[in-house]
Amino acid sequence: MFSCKTDSKNTTQLHTASVSEKIKAPKGMVWVEPKTFTQGAKQNDKFALPREKPGHIVSVDGFFIDAAEVTNKQFQAFVSATDYITVAERPIDWEDLKKELPEGTPKPHDSVLKPGSLIFNKEVKQVANMRNYEQWWRWQVGADWKHPEGPESSIEGKDDYPVVHIALEDALAYCKWANRRLPTEAEWESAAQGIHRDEVYTWGDDAEVLNEKANTWQGVFPIKNESKDGFELIAPVKSYSANSIGLYDMLGNVWELTSDLFNENYYNQINQNQILENPKGAEKGYSIGKPYIEEHVIKGGSFLCNASYCASFRISAKMGMEPNSSSDHIGFRTVATPDMLK
Repeated sequence: MFSCKTDSKNTTQLHTASVSEKIKAPKGMVWVEPKTFTQGAKQNDKFALPREKPGHIVSVDGFFIDAAEVTNKQFQAFVSATDYITVAERPIDWEDLKKELPEGTPKPHDSVLKPGSLIFNKEVKQVANMRNYEQWWRWQVGADWKHPEGPESSIEGKDDYPVVHIALEDALAYCKWANRRLPTEAEWESAAQGIHRDEVYTWGDDAEVLNEKANTWQGVFPIKNESKDGFELIAPVKSYSANSIGLYDMLGNVWELTSDLFNENYYNQINQNQILENPKGAEKGYSIGKPYIEEHVIKGGSFLCNASYCASFRISAKMGMEPNSSSDHIGFRTVATPDMLK
């Protein structure tokens, strides 16, 4: 096990050599060294939320992770090989849907129960209550990974954009086909830290360089985006510089699915006197706003993240995502362990 005082330069060289002698890194993937680090909120992070606290020490084994989010081109290869149909493309079964809603929720009109997904409402002009996110989200019939803004849109010329409108089931199906899996939240944070162990951002602690390093929202959210970072909404992968180990877009652009269940109280239930070895998250999910459904952790924030609203462009930031939901700012990347590649 690595300690926080380990000479990371020497051990990194040793371990990288031992791994590379046995297994060649898969194309498009990066090796993440085994490390012991602080998962969750950092002491100097003024934006950290209760669900990110307290920060705690974890130890994570080494693994390979995609250098960037899975792209439209990569997902197209999967669909072409398997004829897979994503959740957003399938007819909605009310009997299944109502299991994820509060008891007694009335059945929506049939016109709503058509295949589709959530998209950001770019036309919103004013917001009465920032807690009501329905003001800037709308259900779009016909929105899916091939039609990210609705049935009249397409991904033509966008091979290198991250695939979006991906539900958990879709990501897992891709992983099975590719002999990959989703990262745990701890693995995701280990990768985002790069050579570091206790940083707020993937590049360190300097918030002043955010616009140079990540695709987020500048201006008044959700009414006006000044696009100081070069993109109003989603950007092609690798549009910003990589972190210290060669990973792109770990913060901003699109949220990324993980395998962990989302539980707002999980970190408070951890024994702070021991180092967690390869944690896989909470045994049960819990969200005070959605107690009737188990969500999964998403990490990294997206092009919609703004300091005045969620400030989720930080390594420890997390939100919950319903397993059958999708939107135009959620994607994923995959991991592989040496054992998976033997």
